[in-house]
Amino acid sequence: MSESSTFVHETACVDEGASIGEGTRVWHFCHVMPGAEIGANCTLGQNVFVAPGVRVRNHVKIENNVSLFEGVELDDYVFCGPSCVFTNVTNPRAEISRKHEFRKTKVGRGATIGANATIVCGATLGRYSFIAAGAVVTRGEVPDYAFMAGVPAKQEGWMSRHGFLLGQPDVGGIRRCIGSGFRYEESPPGRLRCLDLDEDAPLKP
Repeated sequence: MSESSTFVHETACVDEGASIGEGTRVWHFCHVMPGAEIGANCTLGQNVFVAPGVRVRNHVKIENNVSLFEGVELDDYVFCGPSCVFTNVTNPRAEISRKHEFRKTKVGRGATIGANATIVCGATLGRYSFIAAGAVVTRGEVPDYAFMAGVPAKQEGWMSRHGFLLGQPDVGGIRRCIGSGFRYEESPPGRLRCLDLDEDAPLKP
């Protein structure tokens, strides 16, 4: 951890053995445990808990009251809304230890998880997917750019990289983002891709 570029609030606890990248800010009452890896230029809001074995890449924003349990992996530019919930066991019981049954949860680059949403362990959230506030993702793989809402969460449409719901395609099968003008095409069916920007390229300000 570079003291010159990383901020840790005096009320936060970063245990020895945790890794925090340059430019990352850790705010009030956070707890980052040994073996957790947090990349560069991330923000951890108040009361965020990061368990051992959690992997957080770069430019990730985690809002207040979020717990990342063992098995959670967040790719670059993921946004975790306030009080969203991750699990690591599908059928927990206080009387039974199931630490050997922890399952991984992978969140792809640029995905957004809304406030109070729940991600049940074992799910994989695709790149730039968008989970609505209060939604519950119970299983399986969420497609790239998918907009998911409800309990249990179902796909209700497609979301652009800029965070705008995409409308119906034109006669050529192209959907256009109202915020950026970028074009999107569903090809093959069930898989959306951006025609104007490589998925790994940063967005321009």
